[in-house]
Amino acid sequence: MARSPYFIAFLFLLFAAAPSRADFDKSSDKPKSPEYEAGRKAVEAKDFKAALGHLKQAVQKTPDDADVQNLLGYSYRKLGDYDHALEHYRTALKLDPGHRGAHEYLGELYLETDRLADAEKELQALSKACPWFGKCEEYEDLKGEIAKYKAKKK
Repeated sequence: MARSPYFIAFLFLLFAAAPSRADFDKSSDKPKSPEYEAGRKAVEAKDFKAALGHLKQAVQKTPDDADVQNLLGYSYRKLGDYDHALEHYRTALKLDPGHRGAHEYLGELYLETDRLADAEKELQALSKACPWFGKCEEYEDLKGEIAKYKAKKK
C-alpha cells in the first residue's frame, strides 16, 4: 500500500522538529554566559561547590534565565541545601512554567524530603509540558524515581 506524499512529508516534519532535552533546557536561543557554561561543566563533573560559584555570577548577569536558576537549584540540592534549591526551582518555573528540567528536579527534591504527593504533582506537570503525549526524558526519569521511592517505602 503506497503512502501519500503528504503523509510522508508530515512524518518527516514531525520527527525532524522533535525537540531534544537540551532544547528545552534553554529558556532562549541566546548564547549562555561563560559563567553559566563553567557552572554547567562543574555540575557535569559533580563539583557542586564550584558550580555554585560560577552560577551565582551567572545569575547576577542574567537573573531572568530559567536555566541558570534551575542549575543553581540543582547544585544547592546536591549539596543538601533544600531551602535554596526550592527557591531557585520556583524562580525557574516562574520564569518558564514549562521548564521540564525544573519540574523534574523539583520533583526529585520533593522525594528527597518525603513529599511524595508534591513529587507526583510535578510528574503531572511534566505530562503536560512534554511534547510527545506526555512522554519525555524528564517525565520518564521522575516517574522512575517515584517508583523507586515507593518501592523503598514498602
